[in-house]
Amino acid sequence: MSQPPDSQVDELLSATRTAIGDELRSLTYFTENEVTQLYLRSDLSRTADLVGFAENERQGFHSQSLYANTQLGDYQFTVRVFENGYLTRVITGEHGIWVTTDSMEMDRFEELTSALSSILRSFDPA
Repeated sequence: MSQPPDSQVDELLSATRTAIGDELRSLTYFTENEVTQLYLRSDLSRTADLVGFAENERQGFHSQSLYANTQLGDYQFTVRVFENGYLTRVITGEHGIWVTTDSMEMDRFEELTSALSSILRSFDPA
């Protein structure tokens, strides 16, 4: 499966837009084997190395099992902080999303990841 059906893409984009608004830079769906950019803000260049990003973000599939049954509880999401914004990774089962944003308040990430996790849980297994 190269990307979710259009209805699920619309749902992901809508949930992301609702949680973070105009700070959204990009939205990318990935599995262990594939990566598809679902949205890129029009003022940004299409030069990002999606395959390189995906290789790094796929480590999150391992993180789910690595952190299972620890006193920290279940793995929920990852936020990476950069000079010009953030990258948030959400993985549920065999599906993942990473979202890049402009700078924003940190508490908005919890709302974002909760919405995306719920949608990813509804996806059919690949």
